[in-house]
Amino acid sequence: MQQINIYYGGRGLIEDPTIYVMNKLTEVLGELNMEVKKYNLYEDKQGISVLPKTLKEADGVILAASVEWLGIGGFLQQFLDACWLYGDKDHIKELYMLPVVTATTAGEKDAYQTLTRAWEILGGIPCEGICTYVADHTDFETNPDYALLIEKKAESFYRSFSKKLKVFPSSTNSICENTLRPKTMQLTPQESEQLSMYVSDNNYVQKQKEDIEELTSMFKGLLGDTDEEETAAPIAGDPLADALQEHFRPVSPLTVCYNLQFEDGRVLSVDIHDEELICSNKANPAANVLIRLDDKTVRRIVQGELTMHNAFLSGAVTARAISNRSVPLTRCFLLQYLNEAGTFHKS
Repeated sequence: MQQINIYYGGRGLIEDPTIYVMNKLTEVLGELNMEVKKYNLYEDKQGISVLPKTLKEADGVILAASVEWLGIGGFLQQFLDACWLYGDKDHIKELYMLPVVTATTAGEKDAYQTLTRAWEILGGIPCEGICTYVADHTDFETNPDYALLIEKKAESFYRSFSKKLKVFPSSTNSICENTLRPKTMQLTPQESEQLSMYVSDNNYVQKQKEDIEELTSMFKGLLGDTDEEETAAPIAGDPLADALQEHFRPVSPLTVCYNLQFEDGRVLSVDIHDEELICSNKANPAANVLIRLDDKTVRRIVQGELTMHNAFLSGAVTARAISNRSVPLTRCFLLQYLNEAGTFHKS
């Protein structure tokens, strides 16, 4: 039994006329001994990136859009983006697509052309679909003439993909084959499908971002170690370093290192060993905390108007705990380190 996949990009509202059209198409195709499977994109927003793999099960595709104010909507656009990035283009080239666009406002023809052109760019075969403006969904759904038109479109679509009817060549396909190519690594369909599954997993994506940031910090530190020794030496004559030295109030025992990163990109490392404070004008890869702040905030801290801990809680300072060796620092330890950084201000 052949299968048709419907991808619905609307919001699932009861008064959406697209739902009526999809139900009518499903009824007619069912009578023609077709299996119809519908995917409501609004129900699984996080899973849209893995939906291109479902195209492999289909012999034909229906893309259904509801125009409520402008364009085909975000869900359907996201699905088409996923098809471009992760879909099996060799299989899409064999798929006939019926575009369905109903609009409760102006712009149905633009949305219809968007679906048609997008499918051509993907390499697929668009068929003549349904494009209509609906002023009153009740009148539209109870009109027998409209129902007959929908039935005729379903029958014509069935003949197109079941008999693999030839279509006239399009310049869009030729242009896409030569110029429009995904600017990504060349992956097999299996690799693209696996990648789409990873992309849909927010926890995996977040973990990858954290790993990349940690590796970036590590390599920056390794590169910094290759610099000349004098670049890591304590600095003299820097107004901020001198102010920190002047207002430093030692707390013993205390061993901690901070990297202070300013808005202009410069970094000042502050290394505290009990009663000794050493400032350096380069990042220390062994720092416990990376602190981002502006000049105004650091002046208030040095002048005793604000502690580092309170600045963090108020949002004037952002901080990130850096993994110490292989043990990650928790938020509790981060706040403890920032509280110890309060020794910079006047007592």
